[in-house]
Amino acid sequence: MGEIKKFTPVKLICGLIYSQDLMKEKTLNILTEKFGPADLLSESFPFNFSHYYEEDMGQNLRRCFISFARLIDPQELPPIKHQTNEIENDFKIIFPGLNRPVNLDPGYLKAAALIMATTKDFSHRIPLGAGIYAHLELLFTRKSIMTLDWTYPDFHQAGYQNFFLQVRKIYLTQLKKPEP
Repeated sequence: MGEIKKFTPVKLICGLIYSQDLMKEKTLNILTEKFGPADLLSESFPFNFSHYYEEDMGQNLRRCFISFARLIDPQELPPIKHQTNEIENDFKIIFPGLNRPVNLDPGYLKAAALIMATTKDFSHRIPLGAGIYAHLELLFTRKSIMTLDWTYPDFHQAGYQNFFLQVRKIYLTQLKKPEP
């Protein structure tokens, strides 16, 4: 019988899709209030791989990612996804006129993979609890990234992957530091 061990802490990240810089700024402020300081913020990339969100969110969408300094237990991901859904709902009041002013996609990075949280079930998604599923987005090798058949098209671009490689480097350094 195998010994049950605690999960290795993981690096919380969150993707933001938005149409206005003010939405991005307000969202980043709220996220850092809830989850602690950021240690890396990506540039904003055009989100033009899909028109899926335009009806609810508007035109000229952009996406950026934030990485948080504090490591988390991977079991925290479902409650975090619920919190980000609440933030999205609150933004309907702050930015009336849009059905969904901001889209928040929390996830975590571990040494071997990037996992994103989703509320949508599919064959390759694993139930985590509280209506939240794990979506395996990317795999990391020693120096590069592997995409999967179901990796979202925008995650194939070099800018995203360079950001996640930088986050991974920070994360691996954090794991080497002794816990306080």
